[in-house]
Order: sequence, then structure tokens, then C-alpha cells
Amino acid sequence: MQKTTTTTMPTPAAASTAAVSPPGTAADSGVVSTPMAAASASLTHSGNKSRERGDSFGDSSGPAQQQHKKDGEMEEETTISAKQQEIPMAIHYMASFHEICVVTALLPLVTLFTCFVTAYVFQYDDVHETHCRVYNIVPSISAITGVSPQRYFWRFSIALHIGPRIPIAFVYKNYYRAQLARLAPSLVPKTSWLITLILVLNCIEIAALGGVTYISNRENYPVHERIFITFMICSLCYMLATIKLNSILNARQTLTEHQRLSIKWKKILFVASILSTIGLLVFFAKHRFYCHDLAFSWFAFFEYLIAIANMLFHFTIIWDFPSQFMLIVQGPPETLKNHLAGKPKLN
Repeated sequence: MQKTTTTTMPTPAAASTAAVSPPGTAADSGVVSTPMAAASASLTHSGNKSRERGDSFGDSSGPAQQQHKKDGEMEEETTISAKQQEIPMAIHYMASFHEICVVTALLPLVTLFTCFVTAYVFQYDDVHETHCRVYNIVPSISAITGVSPQRYFWRFSIALHIGPRIPIAFVYKNYYRAQLARLAPSLVPKTSWLITLILVLNCIEIAALGGVTYISNRENYPVHERIFITFMICSLCYMLATIKLNSILNARQTLTEHQRLSIKWKKILFVASILSTIGLLVFFAKHRFYCHDLAFSWFAFFEYLIAIANMLFHFTIIWDFPSQFMLIVQGPPETLKNHLAGKPKLN
């Protein structure tokens, strides 16, 4: 007798039940493991890999662009360098710095003497007029440079004098800074500050000289007087600071003959300026408040001494720069810098 085997197919519900994980597995934590979920996870994983590959391709374009940009900058620098190399080296102008300083220092001195002689001879009454109406024999600098035509001659002279004085002030600054290397490190900050102070005082003195020249006592006496006081104060402070700086820079140094002369005459002229300033103040008070005879003449005399001492103090530059030259050079900046960098520096 033949046996018949009957196979019962599970119902959809039973299949679903069989696919559910038993308690305590991933299903218990809310994760259902089904064929559809596995397929979805596989697709998600593939998509992430595709995006990663896409990101890697996108990142690879960044360095390429940077390299291209760098290559362009190098080409541009090469072009500029080639153009600079095409510029020939040439000296368009060379002048003795010593001669420029001599002319600059002597110009106001010669002009002042000329104005004094011509005004004293041809305009005696005009230059001796004062508010006291007393007897005087020496006119002031403001008087002889405030009448015409001496006024225009003096102003023209001071204009030519001030022009070179401004670059000379900065040349002095660099000249002093080049000597800082031989000082002890503890002295460098103080000395550097003193060099800057000297530059500022020098520039103020130059500006005050221009103000006193172009604003005469006849045009605006109060302003003229204040500018003249500023000029005197800055001039004396500049002299004192310069002498102090030279004593610091040249301590325990073997000086040349030119350096000894420069320092010696700077000290003499500073003392002369101090004594003349005291005399000027004394006789100015006698003239202003008491109107003594010849008080204004003594005031003018000490004023001339102050002016001449100031001019001669600046004239000592001929010993500070005895053999230097001023050049106007054409050439590539890098080539000039490299050339100057190879030259020995002043110590």
C-alpha cells in the first residue's frame, strides 16, 4: 500500500512570523532584519561609497588649481625679473655731499651779512625804528630781513637752505643708527630714542626757521615772536642732544682728527649759544620794560651771535661727512639692494 506524504505550505502570516527575530535579538531593540531592509542597507552603503569617490575627485581638483595659480605667479615673477634685468645700471647724477653741506650752511650766513650791510647803509632809519624811540646802533635780524628788497633776498636764500637740510637730517639719523652695533645691548634702546629725538628737534627747528623767515615781525609780531622762541628752544635742545649722543657713541673709541674737531666745535658753539641766549633775554627785558638806551642794540648783538653759532654748529657737518657722495642711480631695485648689502657697514 502506497504512502502519501502531504506537505503543508506556510501561510503568509506564518512566514512573516518566522522572519521575526526571537526575543533578546536585534528586533528587541527595534531593528527588524528583513530581506528588504538588507537590500536597502546595501544600496545605502553603495551610495555612500559613490559619494566618497565623488568627494575624492572633487578634492583632487583643489591642489591642481593651487598648483596652476602658483605656476602663474612664478611666471609673473619671472617676467618682472626679466624686465628688471633689462634695465641697465647707470648713475645719472653724482655730487659731493661735502660741497652740498658747505653751500647749504654758508648760504644763510652770507645772505645775512649782505642784508645787514645793505640795510645799514641804505635804510638806516627804517631798521633802527623801535617802539621805545631810543638811541640804537645795531638793528635786529628781523629788522634787516623785514625791509624791501632784503626781505626777498633773505627768503629766497632760506628756501634754498631749507631744501637740502631736510634730507641731511635723515642722513644724520641713518649715520647715527649705523653706529648702534658697537654699543652694549643695554644702551641701544635709550640711544635709539635719542636719535629719534634729534631728528624731531632738527625738523622742528627747520620748520621754525621757515616760519620766522616768511612771517615777519612787521606783518604779525605775536606769531613771529612765538615761532622765534620755538626756534631757539629747539635749536639749543638739538645741540645738547647731539653732543650727548656723540659722547655715547664715541665712548672708549679712537677718534679721527675730523671727529675730534667736530665734537670740539659742537661743544664750543653750544656754550656760546647758551651764554648768548642769557644775554639776549636780559637785554630784551631791559628794552621791553625799561626802554634803556642801546638795550635793543645789545639784544640784536646777542641775536646775531645765536644765529651765527647755530649756522656754524650745522657747518660741523663738513667733518662728519668729509668724503661722501650723493648719487641718483638707475637700476633694478633688487640689484641695487644686493650690491649695497655686500658693502661693509660703518661700525
